[in-house]
Amino acid sequence: MPLRPERSVVPAWIMATALTAIGWWLGSGTHPVWWITWLAPVPVLWLASRVRTRWAVASAFLAMAIGSGNLWSYMHGHIGLPFGVVVFAMLWPGVIFALCVLLHKRLLRRGRVVAAALAVPVTWVALAFFNSLISPHGTFFDIAYTQMDALAVIQLAAITGIWGIGALMLFVATAVALLSASQANARTRRALAGSALLLLVIVLGFGIWRLAAPSTSQARVGLIALDQTGKPVAIDSPEGQARQDRYLAALGRAVDQGAQIAVLPEGIFAAGASIPAFAEFAQQHSMTVDVGVNLQEDHGVERNTAMVFQPGAVSPAMHHKHHLIPGFESRFTPGNTFQMLTGAPRIGLAICKDMDFQDFSKAYGQRNAQLLLVPAWDFVEDGWLHSRMAIMRGVEGGFAVARAARSGRLTLSDDRGRVVAEASSEQDDAERVANLPLRETQTLYARWGNWFAWLDVVALLALLGMAVAPTFHRSR
Repeated sequence: MPLRPERSVVPAWIMATALTAIGWWLGSGTHPVWWITWLAPVPVLWLASRVRTRWAVASAFLAMAIGSGNLWSYMHGHIGLPFGVVVFAMLWPGVIFALCVLLHKRLLRRGRVVAAALAVPVTWVALAFFNSLISPHGTFFDIAYTQMDALAVIQLAAITGIWGIGALMLFVATAVALLSASQANARTRRALAGSALLLLVIVLGFGIWRLAAPSTSQARVGLIALDQTGKPVAIDSPEGQARQDRYLAALGRAVDQGAQIAVLPEGIFAAGASIPAFAEFAQQHSMTVDVGVNLQEDHGVERNTAMVFQPGAVSPAMHHKHHLIPGFESRFTPGNTFQMLTGAPRIGLAICKDMDFQDFSKAYGQRNAQLLLVPAWDFVEDGWLHSRMAIMRGVEGGFAVARAARSGRLTLSDDRGRVVAEASSEQDDAERVANLPLRETQTLYARWGNWFAWLDVVALLALLGMAVAPTFHRSR
């Protein structure tokens, strides 16, 4: 098909770019509207089959970069990240989508329509996967987290991790965009549409089936978050004693409601190897209590630690945070072990940002954990998103999550990602006690890890080969 004069495509180019930008603005960020995310890429992908490559790539970059402007108030206003870091975070989705469209367009021009349909999901997932391997923020802002309210969809993470969710979304968007592409004949369009529909039916059917599974047991868990704006205080200081008394009183209220386990936020106190008042409370009330502590060790070593007091235990179990926030937590020495508590249910430990990384899904899934206790500390604006990232780890690894964050959300979620109880600590203190369903779950993702992401990498190499390989024409 001959290309139209560039001037004639300007209105369509502006409209497609604007629609994708608006869709990405609403369908991503800290409070995404999940169904809009599916539609956001479609206008630019529709445009790509109708304009020159440079126009298509420019549209893809600008649409996602502008749509990512929804991160500005969070990253610059709430967290206070440097201007350059914020700009990079806003431009990065644009770069990824531009590369997706570049390969998509190249394959379309070569008449490889099916390969072009795969190019967008494969390229996006492969680049997002590599980014997660090198980024100090792990999988933060991955497209899969936009779907946390679509419970049937996120069950796919038990097989593929988050990578399968993103691939499904982008394949469906590309198939829709190609329905009217002149490069695809009617048979190819029907095949792509049928494949996308079949994949959706299979994924949704699997998700509905998985959500119907009954729980095998339950734990009554209390979540407590006080002193939302307070910094960690020395446990033996007057302020520390006052904060301790407030938490002990809240723990007493949780006991009165039948709680057997309690989780307190990250970094409440600066303390040594134990906190006698919490140890005594755990013994007296037969309760497991997880307290976030800045642990002061010998020789000036400081760790961000979850200190867990259990009835019958002589000393607290400890988990040292693995994944530290660059700059904010540079004084801490990271941990490198995964801690399971003794007894039943089988409980593992993590802290806040640890749950941004999939090594925790795999490690605790392989240890057959039923429940993870997660002290956390959010930045107010990201309370929903950050809690859902932790919940996704439970779907991947097959365990429930009890997460207590100050300046964020308190959530109890089962291994299917259902939020069975939630409270907000974004502005005020919060306390919540509820029954948390537990299961004996083993997931394919916990056993095989990022197999799907590596498959995408192999597929990307194959598609790149198809895009650059010389073409040969038969002589007549």
